[in-house]
Amino acid sequence: MAGIVLNVEKRERTGSGGARATRNAGLVPGVLYGGERGAIPIEINAKDVQMALRSGKFLSHMIELNHQGEKQPVIPRAIQFHPVTEAPLHVDLYRVEENSEIAIDVVVHFQNHEASPGLKRGGALNIVRHTIRLRVKANNIPEEIVIDLTGREIGDSIHISQIELPNGARPVIRDRDFTIATIVGRKVEKEETEEAPAEGEAAAADAAKPAEKK
Repeated sequence: MAGIVLNVEKRERTGSGGARATRNAGLVPGVLYGGERGAIPIEINAKDVQMALRSGKFLSHMIELNHQGEKQPVIPRAIQFHPVTEAPLHVDLYRVEENSEIAIDVVVHFQNHEASPGLKRGGALNIVRHTIRLRVKANNIPEEIVIDLTGREIGDSIHISQIELPNGARPVIRDRDFTIATIVGRKVEKEETEEAPAEGEAAAADAAKPAEKK
């Protein structure tokens, strides 16, 4: 549990007009899904949503909703932002039980860049997946997946099979050993190598040129 509690109220007005009125009142419209109660339109104080987002735990952790003293655990499923101000416009939440298994995206972080020979020689870390979708218990969602770059050389690929996942967690994708990141060489060096002729080739090309008339 992320320690985030949001006070919510049932939203009486739905549709685009109702959502607009909700936002004008300083609230964020949303929908609560899952469970026997079905989908329920809700509204949350916009400042509370923004504070939860700033915590960095809102989108990848189980949180609590409080409705008139009744609390229930939920998982944020989607959030829509304003394209200019990036203010939250709409949230979708999903009811869960604390010991239920869920699928959720967990952020990937890399450490020990300075201990990678490939990066020290000018290589670059090419991140293929910034998050990995895992199946985990709702009350045991990992904060992050940390990948150690120690000893990584140019040309190395980091696959999911090489990562020690948190206890009880497993990737949703099970049918292939997917790539998370690679160490690639510098593009400039590659282009120079491809474009510059070998020394022998350059000499042969010069010899084949017709002599200049004097």
